[in-house]
Parts: sequence; structure tokens; C-alpha cells
Amino acid sequence: MAGVSSCMKYSMFIFNFLFWVCGSVILGVSIWIRVSKDAQQELEIDSSLFAGVDLLIAVGSIIMVLGFLGCCGAIKESRCMLMLFFIGLLLILILQVTGGILGAVYRSQIETSLNKTLLASVNSLQSSTEESKVFQEKFQKFERMNQCCGLLNGPADWGKNFDTLFDGNKVCVCEVKLSSTNLCTSFQGRIVYKTPCGEVIIKYLKDHLLIIMGIAFGLAVIEILGLGFSMSLYCQIQRK
Repeated sequence: MAGVSSCMKYSMFIFNFLFWVCGSVILGVSIWIRVSKDAQQELEIDSSLFAGVDLLIAVGSIIMVLGFLGCCGAIKESRCMLMLFFIGLLLILILQVTGGILGAVYRSQIETSLNKTLLASVNSLQSSTEESKVFQEKFQKFERMNQCCGLLNGPADWGKNFDTLFDGNKVCVCEVKLSSTNLCTSFQGRIVYKTPCGEVIIKYLKDHLLIIMGIAFGLAVIEILGLGFSMSLYCQIQRK
């Protein structure tokens, strides 16, 4: 009867141990951000971003479980653990490839979908509630950083709040050194940034979507190798 390849066995153990460590780091950092008020203030994370943090917690947990199954399955030569590892990794691969394909197919529809989301945020710029003021203060910092104004219709999106002071500054004010460039325009007697921030956000997403898709498909190649190694080891143990 053929034996189990030690090289393959320990290579798979090392690979899955690193996999488990990555999952542990993701899970630990995500939980720290989720429960630590200091971390949330330092990273400027509010309740609207908690869904993303919760997703990272779930991802870290899944990676840890798969890494554990792969490590134990390889060292203990457990066909059951290796099969569970194979199935779990295969499901992730299918979801990942499906997401990548959908992202490629619907890439042209990003602007339409995002505009609907931005339209809802325009109401927050024009509102006078305390919750909206917090959003407005953070959004003005975003405007200064990206040299843009408003979301869809430029400075008009601010409505009656256009003359409101935030940290002693009025919204959308174009820097003096840029006032003569095509980045600025005149609105209600003030020189303000001309480009709506919605265009900046859409451009950023489009530019980075290809990078995200590339990373996803690169991970898919690694996952396919992991599937191949786990099944090869499973078959060797079965023949042993």
C-alpha cells in the first residue's frame, strides 16, 4: 500500500497554519474595532460601518475554522477533516468566483446604483437634525480632502446649510491658490469646488474594482491549489 507523502503532508500543514494565523489576526482586529470605543474614534468608524466590521468578524472566523481543519486533517491524516476543509474551501471558491463574475458583468451599472444611494444622502446634507450634523461635519472633511462639493448637483446639494459654519469654515470653500483653476466655480457669491463628490466616489470605485477583481481571482488560484493538495492527501490516506 502506498504511504502518505511527508512533503505534501507538512506543506499543507504549514499553508493552513498561516491561513489560520491570518484568520486569527482578522478576527482579533475586527473584534477590537467592534468593542473598543477608542479604536472607533481613532479610525473614525461610526455605526453605519459596523456591518463591514461584522462581515470581517465572520470572514476571520471562517478562515480560522478552515485553517484548523486543514492543519489537523494533514497532521492527523484525518479524511473527515480533510473532506470538511475541501467542502468549505470549495463553497468559498464558488461564492468568490460568482461575485467576481457578477462584478464584471454589472460593472457598467455601478454609477446608476450608486446615484440612488447618493440621492438618499443628499437629504442628510440639507437636514438640520443632530444626526445629520455629524454626517455633514465628516462630509465636509471629505470635500476638502478630495476637492469636491456636494454629492450629485454640486454646492446646491447643501440647500439652506450652504452658509453653515463647520469648525469655523463654510462648506466647499475653494483654496485661494486653486481659485483660478478649473477645479473651482462661483456659487452664491463664493468660490467653491466645482466637481460633485459623487463623481469622485464613482471614479474611485471604478478604478479599484479591477484591482479587487484581480485579487479575488488571484485568491481563487491559491484556493484551487489548496483543493488539489487536500484531495491528493485525502486519496493517499485512503489508499494507505
